[in-house]
Amino acid sequence: MKLAKDLQPILLQLADAERRAGQPTQISPEQEELNKLIKERARMSDAAGSAQLAVDDMELEILRIQEDERKLKKRELDDKRQLGAETDPQRRKDLEHDRYAAKSRIADLLSELKEAHNEIAALRNNRDVHGARLDELDRKIEVAKRDVEAVPEVEEQDPAQLRAQLPADAVEAYDDQGAAAFTQGRTCNSCFIQLTGAERDEVANTPEDELPTCPNCGVLLVR
Repeated sequence: MKLAKDLQPILLQLADAERRAGQPTQISPEQEELNKLIKERARMSDAAGSAQLAVDDMELEILRIQEDERKLKKRELDDKRQLGAETDPQRRKDLEHDRYAAKSRIADLLSELKEAHNEIAALRNNRDVHGARLDELDRKIEVAKRDVEAVPEVEEQDPAQLRAQLPADAVEAYDDQGAAAFTQGRTCNSCFIQLTGAERDEVANTPEDELPTCPNCGVLLVR
């Protein structure tokens, strides 16, 4: 099929434009990396929230223990003061028993408080680790956003406009056969089969204003 040399690349542009139109929108590797980081940050944010909640709960537990200890110490002191003035044997016995129970419970609370302080130290460290990871992800996301912004936009060509630049017979032949590049003068870029020496010679000897066809798949070859 005859077609001016300067119009032949338009066939490849048309084939590429129609191929792109039939495919889902391609996501650049830079955008994929940004999407991955954003998802990872969302998961890390949830984990960081849980870590902070654990710290908050333990802080409340420590406050409860300290408040119980304060009340028990006050009770123990009240018992002690009453014992100094109490003369009734039964009443003194009851006060002594209550004072002992208070002191025993205070000892238990001090043990619980020590364990709680040890646990909250680990919980705070875990929270800080999650916070540091979030900060690191935020930095990576900012870098990834700049990478996405730096990706040049691919100008999508309108197949209808490309068709309008070609003669009607060329468009008809393209619709019937398709078009592909003749890569490095030896391979059809449609079926990706390397032509034999004789086939390559035949393609090479075709006049420049004519489009040869692939002997294997029949597409128009643009040299």
